[in-house]
Amino acid sequence: MVKCKLKEFAFARSGDKGDGSNVGIFVKTERDYEVLKREVTVERVQKHFAAICKGEITRYEAPNLLALNFLLRDSLGGGGSESLKTDAQGKTHGLALLEMEVER
Repeated sequence: MVKCKLKEFAFARSGDKGDGSNVGIFVKTERDYEVLKREVTVERVQKHFAAICKGEITRYEAPNLLALNFLLRDSLGGGGSESLKTDAQGKTHGLALLEMEVER
């Protein structure tokens, strides 16, 4: 196994869900999906987003899509028009998650 960033083999999409953001991460192969499931845990995502996510994080598995989906509650400072954050809709959260280093 070697260390690498998720962006080397995964893709992401994110957006707002009220005051939380929804981050989906997906890969092209079963082998890489196993890496995702093993390495991208709720605990690691909490640590990765500690500066912006103040609420609970939930992980959903979508094996038919080779994807994981995370709901980061209380991560948008009120969300949409209520937030003073630069990214009030969480559009950059997917790109931020792709910076996480994993063992592949």
